[in-house]
Formats: sequence, structure tokens, C-alpha cells
Amino acid sequence: MAVYVVGDVQGCFDELRRLVEHINFNPEQDELWLAGDLVNRGPKSAEVLRFAMEQGSQSVKVVLGNHDLHLLATAAGVNKHSHKMDTMESVLEAEDSEEMLTWLRHQPLFHHDKTLGFSMVHAGLPPKWTIKKALKRAHEVEEVLQSENWRDFFKHMYGNSPSKWSSDLSGWDRLRYITNCFTRLRYCHEDGRLALKFKGDPKNNTMDELPWFEMPKRKSQDDNIVFGHWSTLGTGQYGNVFSTDSGAVWGDKLTAVRIDKKPYQWFEIDADPAGLPHAKNK
Repeated sequence: MAVYVVGDVQGCFDELRRLVEHINFNPEQDELWLAGDLVNRGPKSAEVLRFAMEQGSQSVKVVLGNHDLHLLATAAGVNKHSHKMDTMESVLEAEDSEEMLTWLRHQPLFHHDKTLGFSMVHAGLPPKWTIKKALKRAHEVEEVLQSENWRDFFKHMYGNSPSKWSSDLSGWDRLRYITNCFTRLRYCHEDGRLALKFKGDPKNNTMDELPWFEMPKRKSQDDNIVFGHWSTLGTGQYGNVFSTDSGAVWGDKLTAVRIDKKPYQWFEIDADPAGLPHAKNK
């Protein structure tokens, strides 16, 4: 059995299809981990969701990213944060829209494979969380997303505060902090506070901020973690964390890394800018 992790697909279904062919993915014996942001900005979000659904949860493992949550927020009627580059109509206007949205709501924010010794998150983990704590915190949000009152969550999801974790956090503030870690985090201030504004390459960050995986005394520093979300960082291995977003939606590449055996193998295919509406707007 092979286990491949694929970075942000973002509706680039043609590229995903070519990549799974390139790695000879066999759903009957292999696993494909999708590191969040399955949808939006690319042209074929519905096709990506249908592909993941059809393979089944034994073959395809998914974590939610910020664009996946943005799609759900739009479906919930929270539209004030819509963006001119959003391309979610293929899902929202489809005959099987409700089925796709329900399936998406029931995906986790964090995936951990104890046997393999790897975890997957879309964005990152704050320095105070162990893998065990991350699983518990993810479950708090997942429980709300999978409830009958899931639409209420999106009325309170957007925002950058609170920036510091405390076990005393409660209500929507607690859920917003957890969600921001799993789906938006790139940098932390040196005191551990989330730094959510700057999105660029670390070499261009002139502020008092560090990539989340470089935080000193990070409680998950001994754990293998794969993540996406950060196309300006690019793909690569940083100690025992693996960055997988290579900017397919911007016309760059779609990347997979095989993690079930060493040496870890990286695979990539070129995206086709002609088929991507925002490839020139990076």
C-alpha cells in the first residue's frame, strides 16, 4: 500500500486527474490524502468533490481548508466575505449540491494515522498543542459543523481574534481560534500568538514572526506533519514537517509526496494556465 499526500487542489480537477495517473494511484490498495482546499478559485470544484466522494473514506482522506469552509459559509448564506475570484458555482448550482455540501461538512479538520506516524492539517498547529490535543480541539469544531445548527458557526467564523490560546476560551471565540489554527495559520509571534496577516515567503517577512513549524518548544516538534495552504512557501521538507502546496490554481504545479516509506518521494505535474481563470493573478 502506498500513501500519497496532495497539496491544495482548489478546483483543479484536470491536474488532479493527471497527478493520480502519474503516481499510479490504485484506490483498491493505496491511500490519497488531500491536504484541504479542495475547492474554489479553480474551474472544477464539483468534480474534485465528486472524485473524493466516489473513492470512499478508506481510499481518500481529507481535511478541511479555509476555502472549503468558505464554500460552506456561502452555502449557509454568509456572503459578506465573498471574493471576486471565488468560483464555487459548480458546487452551489449542481443538482447534487446538497449531497456534496453535507459530505464536506462531515470531513475532519485534522487527520492522524497512528500506525503510519503521520498527521495532516491544512495550515498548522499552535506551539502549545500536542497531536492528542489537536485531535480534541478539531473534534470541537467538527461536532458543530456536523450538527443541525451548522449554519450558525459561519456567522461567527471570520476574524483574527483571539490570537492567543487559553483553555479558558469558550463559545465562538474558542471555535474561531481553533479554526484559524487548522485552516489559516502560517506564522506565529515569538510569544506564541497567531500572526495571520502576512502570507508571503519567510525570507520576505520583516516582522517579529516565525513559521509555525519553527516555533521553539513547539509541542508537536517530534511529530511528522503534512500541510498545505502556503503556496508562497512552496513544497519541501522542513525537519519532520512537509509543505505540499505548489500553487496549482495559480498555474504552477500540483504536488504529491509519498509518506509510507523512506526515502520520501515527491511527484509533481505542471498545471495548465489556459484552463485556470486566475493563473495570471498570483
